[in-house]
Order: sequence, then C-alpha cells, then structure tokens
Amino acid sequence: MKGLSSLINRKKDRNDSHLDEIENGVNATEVNSIEMEEQGKKSDFDLSHLEYDPGSLTPNDNNEEVPDLLDETAQDAKEADESERGMPLMTALKTYPKAAAWSLLVSTTLIQEGYDTAILGSCYALPVFQKKYGSLNSNTGDYEISASWQIGLCLCYMAGEIVGLQMTGPFVDYMGNRYTLIMALFFLAAFIFILYFCKSLGMIAVGQALCGMPWGCFQCLTVSYASEICPLALRYYLTTYSNLCWAFGQLFAAGIMKNSQNKYPNSDLGYRLPFALQWIWPVPLAVGIFFAPESPWWLVKKGRIDQARRSLERTLSGKGPEKELLVSMELDRIKTTIEKEQKMSDEGTYWDCVKDGVNRRRTRIACLCWIGQTTCGTSLIGNSTYFYEKAGVGTDMAFTFSIIQYCLGIAATFLSWWASKYFGRFDLYAFGLAIQTVLLFIIGGLGCSDSHGAEMGSGSLLMVLSFFYNLGIAPVVFCLVSEIPSSRLRTKSIILARNA
Repeated sequence: MKGLSSLINRKKDRNDSHLDEIENGVNATEVNSIEMEEQGKKSDFDLSHLEYDPGSLTPNDNNEEVPDLLDETAQDAKEADESERGMPLMTALKTYPKAAAWSLLVSTTLIQEGYDTAILGSCYALPVFQKKYGSLNSNTGDYEISASWQIGLCLCYMAGEIVGLQMTGPFVDYMGNRYTLIMALFFLAAFIFILYFCKSLGMIAVGQALCGMPWGCFQCLTVSYASEICPLALRYYLTTYSNLCWAFGQLFAAGIMKNSQNKYPNSDLGYRLPFALQWIWPVPLAVGIFFAPESPWWLVKKGRIDQARRSLERTLSGKGPEKELLVSMELDRIKTTIEKEQKMSDEGTYWDCVKDGVNRRRTRIACLCWIGQTTCGTSLIGNSTYFYEKAGVGTDMAFTFSIIQYCLGIAATFLSWWASKYFGRFDLYAFGLAIQTVLLFIIGGLGCSDSHGAEMGSGSLLMVLSFFYNLGIAPVVFCLVSEIPSSRLRTKSIILARNA
C-alpha cells in the first residue's frame, strides 16, 4: 500500500507542477510572439523552428524531459505493481472490498456447477437410482449403472460444455459478460426440468448435454471476469476462488445426497429432490449479476469510455480526488494496453490465438495447463462415492467419505493461497502434478488386487489424491489461464484452453 500511496502523491505533485508550467507557458508564448514579429524577415526555415526555442514549453521528440517522464511513469507503475503483489490478503480485501465482492458473486455460479455435476456421480451409488435405471449384475445380485452408461453420461455433459464454450465467445463480444451469464442461468433453469422429470437414462443424457452448455459459459466467464475486475493484489485469490466454488458445490451435493439416502431410501425423491434443489441458484444469482458492474476491459474495447469509468468507480475504493486519480490511472492503463494490442490486429479472433508466435505460445501453455487438470484423476474424484462403495464401504459411509474428501479439498485450496506466495504458480502446479502421478500409479497397482485391504487402501489414497489435487493443479490452473493470454484474446484463449 505504501508504493501505491507514493505513486498517488507523485501523480498529484506532477499535476501541480504541470499547472505551474502552463501558467509560465502563457508568458513564454507572449515573448515568443514578440520575437516572431521582430524576426519576421527571417527565412521560413528559421521561423519554423522558433517553436523549439529553449524558452518554449512545446514538447518535441528530442526533448530530454519526455523519456525521463516516461521512465518515471514506468517506474511508478512498477512500484505500484510490486506493492500490490506483496500486499497481504486481508489488507487487499480492506483496500479493494467492492472489487472482491463483485468477483465473489459472479464466481458463485461455479458452486452451482460443482453441485450439479457431482449429483449425477453420487446418484450412481444411490440404491433407488440404481434399481430404477440400472441393470442386475448376475455376479453380485445387485443393480448398478453400467460402465458404458456412466462414461456416456459424462461425455454428454462434456460435449455440451464444448458447445457452450464456443457459443460464449460471440455472445460476450455482442452483449458483454453480465448479460451472457444471465442468459446462461435462464437456460439452465429451463434445462433442469428435463433432469427432474427424467424417465430413462436417455433423457438424463439429453438433460446433461443441454445443461453442459451453460456450465461451459460459467467456466469461462467467471475466470475472465475475476481477472479483469480485480486489482493485481487480489487476482490470484479470486481466480483460484473458482476452484473453491467447485469444492463447495461438490460438498453440498455429497451432504444432500447423504441426507436423501437416509430420508428417502426407497423413493424417487431420493434423487429427484437433489435435482430440484438446482433451481435455488439461478434467480438470486441472475439478480445479483444484473446489478454487478460490467468488465471495464470489455467496455473500453467497445469504445464506451464513460461507462468504463463508472464501472471502475464501482469497483475501486477510496474517496474524493484520490479515488478519481486511481480511476483515471486504471482507465489509462486499460486504454493503453488495448490500443497497443489492437495495433497488431483490428479484431481479436480465434485465429489470432494461434496466428503469431507469441499468442500461439500463450494459447499452447494455457491449453496444456487445463489438460493437466482434467487428466490427473478428476474422474475418480468426481465419482468418489461410487468408487468408495465398490471398495466395500456401505452406502451411508461412502457419502461420509465423500464429504471428508471435499472438506480436505477446501482446506487444500486455502493452503494453496499461502503456498503460492512462497513457491510460485508453476512450481506449485508441477509439484501437484508429480505427487498425483505417484498416487495414481499406487491406486492403479492396488486395483489389480481383489483383497479387501487393497480396496480400502485405494479408497484412502483417493482422499490423499483429492487433497494434493486441490493444493496444486486445481486452483493454480484458473489463475494461469487468465493471466497468460493477452487482454484482447483472454476470453477466447480461456475457451480454447477449457475445450482442450
């Protein structure tokens, strides 16, 4: 905060000095006018250079004060960035409370997605769901959902997410982040009817595919909105908060499914009620997002400078001239960045993400980061209740283990906020990937044994896997994919990375 305050003070001093120069410049201009009258007979060449007289204050390309001023501005920005980077979390929250609140609101849509996607995986372990939609296993005498259907239903919502992600880009370009999110929430509320009134696994597949489209929208826009609305001091925390929302949603799903299993063990309400509870989220979230400020980056791209200024006034804190100065500085920074990027291309398209070497490398890194997150055991974590049940644990205890697992994930995400300050993004990502690789090899090896001890061991290691997943890869990737792309291509790069 000290660097930011000193920057503001220097800007004030610079503005006061500039006003003094303007006053002096008026007198200098009068003197130059007299000189021009006296030297009227001089050549055109001499007259054309009178404006560059040492007494004149008109800037020129050879003025040594210009690069000094630019160097001083760059140094000010660097000091402010360094000050924000080292700012403690609580200090940053006190300094930028409104930006944090709006970002938290928008990211809460991922709690709904985490809840929605975890419900179906938990239903596979629910006896009443197994009996209605599964087939009888002649070896065990129990009903179960076949592996082919489990994979198929998972692929359905993934396919829907891919479609939703690709549709998000054009809609955001046309109507902005807020209205795109509100539209996605509206369609999600409508698609939930299919899941609630499902009569077959085929209907569930259709419902999952349709719900996947707004889920894909949530995954992209929550990350990009948080990175654009938040100052540097809060960017890591509020982008990785997306993973925390996932974990909270999965925790709620596990708790509700456990309660449904206990209260409605033989009723369709055992799985219909969790589906119905999805309707709790869309309306309050849509109302909150409607009143949220639009991303100032999007507004500047559309040439709505006055609206961008008002958006910054709603997100930045402070009072009086100090706040006005902060808003002007941030607005100038956004405009300068966007203008510089637009010189490379008039319009940011998907082709621009891979056209030149710099953006192609950025897109490749973002895609590989998200590929690492989705291929390191997330399927086991998402279907953990069914996995525990197959390991020989009772249904009620399987849901309890899932609750413990998601609590460990939440604790690990909070721990990653501390660890990132000491190890950095990529080191934490690589550490998590290495640990998970070892754990997955061990779990796979234990799966080759039919003994009860091996089954319980693999189930226990799944909790350990969940902890390290939420400590390293899971939260860090949300920060990386939002920071790596350029601001002009941020939304489209995130879409490509998530689709990968």
